Amino acid sequence: MTFSLAVADPGTGQVGVAAMTAMPGVGKIVAHARTRCGAAASQAIMNPYLAFDGLALIGQGVPADEALAYLVDQDPGREGRQVGIVDLAGRSAGHTGSLPADWKGHRTGPHYACQGNRLAGSQVLDAAVDAYEARAGDQLVDRLVAALDAGEDAGGDTQGHRSATVLIMGSELYPLWDLRIDDADDPLAHLHKQKETFAQELLPEIEMLPKRTDPLGEVDYRGTGDTV
Repeated sequence: MTFSLAVADPGTGQVGVAAMTAMPGVGKIVAHARTRCGAAASQAIMNPYLAFDGLALIGQGVPADEALAYLVDQDPGREGRQVGIVDLAGRSAGHTGSLPADWKGHRTGPHYACQGNRLAGSQVLDAAVDAYEARAGDQLVDRLVAALDAGEDAGGDTQGHRSATVLIMGSELYPLWDLRIDDADDPLAHLHKQKETFAQELLPEIEMLPKRTDPLGEVDYRGTGDTV
């Protein structure tokens, strides 16, 4: 019932996930990313710990494919799972069990893992990946939204879409982008509108926040009455 794309951008070091589904709240439990580590999507009869533990293993230096293979082997519900994972080095892996509804499958390559179930066909994943790769050099948020557009245009979830998300981690532990449409008749249209609003009003504020190496960030404290 979901299609998703987990990516690592070698140019910026950003990692992220885009996803859409016919259920509400896809951004709450499907999309996972860790700064300077990787990204993962856990869906179908989901086990979020496959994403949590997979990213933890990647953070310890385990390649994405080895991490996922190990975790899937330990999971007694593996036949119901669908997972995609990518590490910062661009290594990727996917798993699709036998139980999710057809069409189901995954497509992996350097710096991405794309997966889906209950889709109109394999063309959904192909279109999403092709759209993502066609915009190499663009902002990651635009590439991920383009992937969702293309996947939906290719048929997407056969039961339609009700929620959509784009999560991107930059250099800090807080998200650079966290777009979520949790329940809407046309979540992708709402996602586009939210992206434009955030780009104008929220992103500049996020970029000014304190950094791990700069606790003051870019806020000008002069004249605020605070001591710096």
